[in-house]
Amino acid sequence: MTDIAVIGAGMAGLVCAQQLSQAGYSVLVVDKSRGLGGRLATRRLHGTWADHGACYLKPKGKLFRRFVEILRSRHILEVWTEEVYELTAGAPLSEPKNRSPRYVAPGGMSAIAKSLAPGLEILLNQRVIAITPTPEKSWRITLESSNEELTAKAIVVAIPAPQAVMLLESLGEGVLDTAFLDNLRSVEFYPSISAIAGYPLTSESLPQWKALTFVDDADLAWIGLDSSKRPNPQQPHFVVQSSADFAQRHLESQDLEPAGKLMLQRAAESLSLPWLNTPEWMQVHRWRYAFPSRPWHEAFLSTETPLPLVCCGDWCGGNLAEGAMLSGLAAADEINHQLRHQPLDNVNFFNVFV
Repeated sequence: MTDIAVIGAGMAGLVCAQQLSQAGYSVLVVDKSRGLGGRLATRRLHGTWADHGACYLKPKGKLFRRFVEILRSRHILEVWTEEVYELTAGAPLSEPKNRSPRYVAPGGMSAIAKSLAPGLEILLNQRVIAITPTPEKSWRITLESSNEELTAKAIVVAIPAPQAVMLLESLGEGVLDTAFLDNLRSVEFYPSISAIAGYPLTSESLPQWKALTFVDDADLAWIGLDSSKRPNPQQPHFVVQSSADFAQRHLESQDLEPAGKLMLQRAAESLSLPWLNTPEWMQVHRWRYAFPSRPWHEAFLSTETPLPLVCCGDWCGGNLAEGAMLSGLAAADEINHQLRHQPLDNVNFFNVFV
């Protein structure tokens, strides 16, 4: 038996697991994906890699700034740009009004998640299909692929709220209180579709911007020259992110390639860069739970059950990596409060980088 099982290896789950591990608990992280990071996602393709989830970090709070500075000192992060341009339909390209550094990982944003993993016991490619209480007053966790069962004294569910609902609601009100389930069900998300497109070295002049936001566009939300993040890029490649409305229209498509082509066509037209419509290669990815449209207003969501169970994620109080980090720390503090009351502060979390 482990002390705490953390379901989800995104930013919130890994931060929570490290905080609890540094405090002396035995912690096991389980994730259905083959890699770490959740929305801190990097795809390797065509001799390079591209960030098709979170595209950069823009720290605001003191704690997250410290985290970013530590990763900068370890050469995991660097400043990419201080300028994100805006384009409104029918208006000329607008230069940024407020300049502030955007940080990226030259090795891909998933490198941030990997920096949080040392010392943790992590099971990847393992989908949790059931959680049930045991007569011994612990949680039983059933895995899909092997039908293996794990036990833990406490659980942290660090996945999007709709996925948490699917996992937990079968426990019913006999185990979980009504208010907890209602609050979990209240959280809603916007979807997104990301298209990664590569172009020949002979492409016409690249734009002056590295990142651009589409304002009130029906189809597009953002485009970035992702290759400009990479050391010695072999060819230019862009990442285009759709609007929520566009993603909703195409979310259930079995083949996303037509949606990706349409996104590139719209970008080419809007930016007057016709060559954007003819990439050498393209990959498309759907994010069913990209950005919380209706987040939970606190840093975590906890049950009233005698067996500790806490939910956390970027949907708790915010929708960015910084919010996910703060949510993970708050969830660790709540689990610790319900268990042994170990000495626990934010210094513990940063010990992993020493």
